Amino acid sequence: MGKFDLKSVGTVDPEGLNLSDKVVKINRCATVVKGGKRFSFSAMVVVGDGNGVVGQGFGKANEVPPAVEKAVKDAKKHMFRIPLRGQTLPHEVRGAFGSSRVQVLPAAPGTGVIAGDAVRAVMEAAGVKDVLTKVYGSTNPVNVVKATMDALSQMRTVTDVERLRGVKIA
Repeated sequence: MGKFDLKSVGTVDPEGLNLSDKVVKINRCATVVKGGKRFSFSAMVVVGDGNGVVGQGFGKANEVPPAVEKAVKDAKKHMFRIPLRGQTLPHEVRGAFGSSRVQVLPAAPGTGVIAGDAVRAVMEAAGVKDVLTKVYGSTNPVNVVKATMDALSQMRTVTDVERLRGVKIA
C-alpha cells in the first residue's frame, strides 16, 4: 500500500480516447505580501473514458482555469487501465495515501455507486457502475482520490494472477 506505482500497471495513451474530466477539488491558497494577500489555486481533476481507463492530475496556477488545464494535462499523463467484470470490479481491494484509506468492494448489478464525492468521481470516470466503498481516516478529497487510484492500480484479473505467479488457478 502507500504510493501507487504506474510502472506496474502500465500507462495508457490518451490519443483516440473519448475522455471526460471532472474537477474534484479546487483549493485556494493565500500568501501574505506587503500589499495584502495574494491568492493562488490548485485543482484536482479525474479523467476517464468510462470504459476502464482512468487517471488523476493535480495542477497549480494563479487563476482557476489554468490550474484546471494543468491538472487535466497531468491526469492524461497518469492514466491507466483497470480490469472490469461487467459493470463492477473483479475483487475487493484497499488503497492508501497519506492518512486516507479507501476500501472498494464489487457490488451486485443495480446497486449503483455507493461512494462519497471524491471516490464517486474516480469510479464514474473509470466506468464502474456498481461498487461499494468506504473511506477511513482523512477525508481530504485530494488524498482520497490518490488512495482510490492506489486501490484501482492493485486490481488484477484471474489471468493476470496466473501469469504473475506462473500457476494455473482452477
